[in-house]
Amino acid sequence: MVETAGSGFEFRVLGPFEVLRDGVPVPIRAAKLRTLLVSLLLDANRTVPVETLMDHLWGEVPPRGARNTLQNYVLRCRHLLGCAGDDGPLLTCPRGYLLRVDGDRLDLHRFDTLTGRARAAAAAGSMKAASALLAEALRSWRGEPLQDIPSETLRREVAPVLAERRLDALQSRIEADLALDRHEEVLTELRRLTAAHPLRERFWAQRMLALYRSGRQAEALRCHHSVREILAEELGVDPGAELRELHQRILNNDPALTAKGPSGNLPSEMTTFVGRERQLADAGRRLETSRLVTLTGVGGVGKTRLALRLAAQVSPAFPDGVWIADLAPLTEPGLLDRTVAQALGIRDQSARPCVDILIERLRDSRTLLVLDNCEHMVRAAATLVTVLLRAVPGLRVLATSRQRLGVQGEHVLAVPPLAVPPTTSPSEETEPPLTCYEAVTLLADRAAASAPDFRITRHNRGVVAQLCGRLDGVPLAIELAAVRLGTLSAEEILDRLDDRFRLLADNDAQNTPRHHRTLGGVVGWSHDLCTEHERLLWARLSVFSGGFDLEAAESVCSGAGIDRHDVIDVLASLAHKSILVVSTRGGRTRYSLLETIRQYGKQRLVDLGQETAVRRRHRDHYRSTVARAAADWCGPREVEWLSRLRQELPNLRAALDFCVTEPGEARSGLEITANLTRTRFWFFSSTIGEGRHWLERGLALSPRPPDPLQIGAVALVAWIALCQGDRRGAEEFLTRCRRLTSRFPDGNAPATVTYVEGAHVLLIHGDPRSIPLLARARDRFLADGATGDAHMATMLWAMACAFLGDRDTAVAAGDAYLADAEALGGAWAYSWALWGLGLAELRHGDPVRAAALFRDSLRRQYDIDDRWGPVWGLEALAWTIAATGRHDHAAELLGAAHRLRRTTGVALIGLRPFHDAHAEADHLVRHALGTRAYTAAFERGARRENVIGLICAPP
Repeated sequence: MVETAGSGFEFRVLGPFEVLRDGVPVPIRAAKLRTLLVSLLLDANRTVPVETLMDHLWGEVPPRGARNTLQNYVLRCRHLLGCAGDDGPLLTCPRGYLLRVDGDRLDLHRFDTLTGRARAAAAAGSMKAASALLAEALRSWRGEPLQDIPSETLRREVAPVLAERRLDALQSRIEADLALDRHEEVLTELRRLTAAHPLRERFWAQRMLALYRSGRQAEALRCHHSVREILAEELGVDPGAELRELHQRILNNDPALTAKGPSGNLPSEMTTFVGRERQLADAGRRLETSRLVTLTGVGGVGKTRLALRLAAQVSPAFPDGVWIADLAPLTEPGLLDRTVAQALGIRDQSARPCVDILIERLRDSRTLLVLDNCEHMVRAAATLVTVLLRAVPGLRVLATSRQRLGVQGEHVLAVPPLAVPPTTSPSEETEPPLTCYEAVTLLADRAAASAPDFRITRHNRGVVAQLCGRLDGVPLAIELAAVRLGTLSAEEILDRLDDRFRLLADNDAQNTPRHHRTLGGVVGWSHDLCTEHERLLWARLSVFSGGFDLEAAESVCSGAGIDRHDVIDVLASLAHKSILVVSTRGGRTRYSLLETIRQYGKQRLVDLGQETAVRRRHRDHYRSTVARAAADWCGPREVEWLSRLRQELPNLRAALDFCVTEPGEARSGLEITANLTRTRFWFFSSTIGEGRHWLERGLALSPRPPDPLQIGAVALVAWIALCQGDRRGAEEFLTRCRRLTSRFPDGNAPATVTYVEGAHVLLIHGDPRSIPLLARARDRFLADGATGDAHMATMLWAMACAFLGDRDTAVAAGDAYLADAEALGGAWAYSWALWGLGLAELRHGDPVRAAALFRDSLRRQYDIDDRWGPVWGLEALAWTIAATGRHDHAAELLGAAHRLRRTTGVALIGLRPFHDAHAEADHLVRHALGTRAYTAAFERGARRENVIGLICAPP
């Protein structure tokens, strides 16, 4: 085994350079030796070229014999580290030298590890964890780095980079604190940071936001004035886009800027909100007295925007949050309750009806639920709303729809178009300014982005008034027209619209309401102004649900008129014309169509006769995507795949809907769902009930006789039922599995069946026969090249050996499991390998070591937003702490684990090894503490929100 400089040594470079051995400082007085050690530590565990070391030691002109002198310094370093030659941590490599250091023995490594975990936590929405991790990372800094190192090169080139990393971490920690409503707590720090780093615009933006949220709007605006003057004086530039946009939003009193309270998922407003004061006031009063308010109106009239602004304004009245569920991407009415549960952040994985879970979670809350775009789900939405309102007294529902829901007690508010100027020729002397009319204000505001030179003047005010009147004050129609002001005058737009509307009037004036004709006319006019390629891509993009990326657009929409390499340019053109909405998050750009625009494109696709073909290509793209994810599962990209699949859930649902509604496509749906199950997507996303739904629908439509894919799908349903605690369902599907596999020659049944048989014997019966069954499944998966499936079998095999085997068997299985996980390189796989080792230690070794392993596993699972693993990790940690004799802490952990099980719907009663271990720990702790002390500690744990803090409690 190669040694590291970790045995007793600790190195600190984030501040004055220090070397400690067993906690005692090691004096290093020689200046060159300090420079050499720091140079090696900055690139610890990587080869540092000789030329780089010489530059750090002597600059651009090293003395004669510098290489020999460097070798001498290396020998002295080895002596300092208590080793000689290449047997120690300081190695000679072909091009330079390498110093091996354990990650936790170098403060720079600790800092990088903690900031990386914080980024993952923030990306998963766990801002409390992100803030805590970043605060811990920043505590590694003890001052300015490298200032006591006599190397001009290091101070000039490396020290600023390290300082920038610290500022980035500070910035991210404050961002997390602002997301947690700690705006007043960070103000003093931000005042100091903007003084110390006056050209760093992000700190100024954070300070402005914190001031605004603290009710100090005037000070926030003065901050913007200050930074604008500083940037102009120092750099000769204006503030960047972020500061300009924030300044405008503060001026507009954007409610999305205010602290949102403890919960909710309202999106921030991306553009200014115009008018609607009367409708806002009226709807707000109605929400105070009516439990269901439905905003109705034609497409594009602004129902969603009004609902979001209203929800933000009334949010203080709902301490348990304001939550929005967008139903536009939903095609399957049977998934409505699951979609709402997902929007509410409910993670229940049980087999109970989802509506029962919703009622249980909402029953004692005061919550506002916004159901957006209900028109294609009116009956299902009405049924769900009726059930929820009857069962949850504190619930209010705000819906948007093109038609009323028809629920008893519903109050309907029709959303009118924006106010438009009179059609008669206005006089500047007698009429109010045009911007007093909401429609004109919106046109001018949106034109400012696409046509900065556009102005309303006395020469064009009459045409502008006519244009807004011709558009009937419909906001979407106005926004589409405003985009064209960059290339056409208001007069030219008006002339073209008149031609389009005359055609529409000739075709359907008798059957279509005026505002529908207006929007249809403007969208159709925008369509006419597109190039042939743009129109074709618009139609094909309509098959996407909830957004898409460039890769998907190229895969689904290219060919037959659009070259693949042209797709990106056509997307850019459609975005420029406001047909597409563009957003960038996490380094990836996504595109989407407003629902009205998408529906228009969908009809054009039908008219072209391409709907089925393009939907099939859409299905094929996501089938391929999911297959790649399954093949990569348990590898280095598993967390990346998890994030991507979560984002694509609306498209996955659309692809599955195609498979179960288009004749002859059920097999493809089974393949997609089976691969999603193999990636553990349903488990990670707290939607395993939906996975079971699609598997069962696909099986019901599959042809006879069954093939290995179908039999594997039956086995996966049994596996999901087993995980849900649905023992009867698991038995039913397992029996069906056995009946189907009896037709296969011995050994030819799918490996999935053997795996589920082994899992059933382990979890339901607690029988040692599970050990050979799971070992056989593992071997079969490996022979088939199914690496991710083999790892799952290895995990359960190691678990069975720990629960039901002897010490040697458990340790051997745990080591094999860890070796597999390390070889695969997956974060999820490694977290469970640590869990498996912890279980082996608990059952057959040292409980103290087991506790450390379980804690490490839990931290890693929280970092990747695993919503399934912590249920078992927290429970197992409670057993372990009980075994160490810390009974009060164990009772707290049992309470926290109980709360987490309730949150996820997991039941131990049907999982025998877990149930038995829980009962044993519970009995031990109750007996040691007594009923009263046990109950008090248990309830403390059950109330604990910061589970990470409980996990990290010192031994």
